[in-house]
Parts: sequence; C-alpha cells; structure tokens
Amino acid sequence: MIDKLNEVEKRYGDIEQQLYDPAVIANREKYEKLLVERKNLGKIVASYGILKKLLKERDDNKLLLGDADRDIREMAREELGRIEAEIPRLEDELKLMLLPPDPLDGKDILIEIRGGTGGEEASLFALDLMRMYMKFADAMGWKAEVMYLSESSSGGVKEAILNIRGENVYSWLKYESGVHRVQRVPSTEAQGRIHTSAATIAVLPEADEIEVKIKDEDLHIETMRSGGAGGQHVNKTDSAVRIIHIPTGITIHCQDERSQHKNKAKALKILRARLLEGERERQDREVASERRSQVGSGDRSEKIRTYNFPQSRVTDHRIGLSIHNLSGFMDGNLKPMIEGLRLHFQTMKLNET
Repeated sequence: MIDKLNEVEKRYGDIEQQLYDPAVIANREKYEKLLVERKNLGKIVASYGILKKLLKERDDNKLLLGDADRDIREMAREELGRIEAEIPRLEDELKLMLLPPDPLDGKDILIEIRGGTGGEEASLFALDLMRMYMKFADAMGWKAEVMYLSESSSGGVKEAILNIRGENVYSWLKYESGVHRVQRVPSTEAQGRIHTSAATIAVLPEADEIEVKIKDEDLHIETMRSGGAGGQHVNKTDSAVRIIHIPTGITIHCQDERSQHKNKAKALKILRARLLEGERERQDREVASERRSQVGSGDRSEKIRTYNFPQSRVTDHRIGLSIHNLSGFMDGNLKPMIEGLRLHFQTMKLNET
C-alpha cells in the first residue's frame, strides 16, 4: 500500500507542475482533466501526509520509552496508545481511497421510477420518490430534468424518467436501483388501515454516442400527436415520438417537448442508456457467480428499502441502517443513508480485492 501511495504522491506532484505549464493551460480540455485528477488525488495525498506524520510520531515515542525520565516515558506511552489506535483507522480509509474507481462514477444518470404493486397508492409513492430525488439533486447542486412522465388517474406516477446531471452523480445514486416499499395509511383509506405498496427504481448511467452506436436501420420511428393537456398545440402538431429498437425490442415514447426533434433526442438518450445498461448486465452474467449474486450489482427484483410512515422510519435492508426522520429523508436528506451504502459496498470490494 505504501508503494501505491508513493506513486499517487508522485503523480500529484507531476500534475501540480503541469498545471503551471503554459502549453497545458492553453489546452482547455487537458487542463480541466488535470484539475479533476488533482482534486481526486488530493484527498489521498492529504490523508497519506497525516499517516506519514503519525508513523514518525510513533517511532519517536517508541524511542522515548527508553528515556531516563519517568514522566517522559509515561507521556510517550500515552501518546503511543493514541497513535497506534489512529494508524489502523487511517490505513483502512486509505485502502478504500486506493480502490480502482468505477469508470462510470463520473457519469450523469437517468432514473426510471415506476409504480409497482399497490395500485394508485403505489403511483402516489412513486411521485413522492420522484420529488425526493429531485430535492436531493437540488441539495447536491445538480440539475434534474423530467425526461418522461406518465401520470395515473390520481395524479401519481405510473412511470417517470429523470435526467440528473452534475459532479459524480452516478457514484452517489447507483445503489438506489431496486424495489422501494412503503407502509402507510393511504389518503383514500377510510378506516385508517396501513397498506403496503412498492415502486421500482432503476439508475442508468447516461451513455454518449461513442459508447453506444445505434444504426439507423435498427430503428423504427413513429410520430403522433401528444396526449394529455396542451390545448391547440396537442391537436395540431405531431410532436410525440415513439422509437422502437428492432434488435432488442426496446420501445421509448417521448411527448413532453413541443418539438418533434427534441422529443426524438430525448428518446435516443433514454435508448442509449438502456442499451448500455443491458450490455453491462450481459457482462455481469459472464463473470463469477458470487459477483452476480451481490445486491449492489443492480438487481431490481429485491426489496432494498422500506419507508414506514407511521413510525417515521426508513430502513435500508442491505446494510441494516434505519433513519428515524422519514419526513427529512423524503425532503431530500439522503446523504447519511447513501454514505453508509457507499462505505458498505466499497468495503465489500476491498475485501474481494
């Protein structure tokens, strides 16, 4: 680990020098990439600096244990106890920092939200989840856009697709995929009985045209008039777009924009993300079975979280973490939960390594 840390420290120094090079400054793309790399490596270098300081203090205090002065020996013993307790904790943190990053971590994402079992109550819960993620995105300084929205008769969400853009969005939200269960008294329940409903979340890293090439001959594109509210525009303009990817049968429908061109661009963005996710799932099926069985692989068939409204508690079943502030959680305060998930899955990855 020390060898790897020395390599990181050396690379950090090289980047610092390059950032003062006029040729690099003139190359905007390279300059910005180096800034991002320096920022990522800076956290490791800072922690490594603290570790080196502690290791030196440990050696110095070990020497003081042989001092002729009893008080100095006692002080050295106490200080040594503190240092030796701190070093393993810091080493564990650095091991996590040195894990190879997921190449998709820096990507923007599409979140697909669907009402599941539970009828209209499930669609209302899906709406709550959509708002929750939009509030979290706002708190993180990201941009969230509704790409597609299909509403239920009660005003809930049958299906919604959000595009969330910002720094390291996928690294924060990639563990949200799965079945989210809610336990609460529906607004339509006259006798106050608690119902259990569910919604499904799928987090897809956004794919660009280079990663996922789509052939024109593989697409069947239909245009039609948009449905729902919209007045004269809805009646007169064939702006809605349906794209069918012939090889996979994936069908995307977009009608939120007034421009057919914009709806087509949105549909292609969603299609690319789904095709990329399908390829990743295919690759996962080819690796060792123990890796496929991990909850963190994106399996959406398992219940990952329960939102218990009567007890104001949200529980993530993968890590056994409960937060007793459900209203705050639904208002977008997801960070404590997500940080726990990230640490859990990083530790799993470290143990495998």
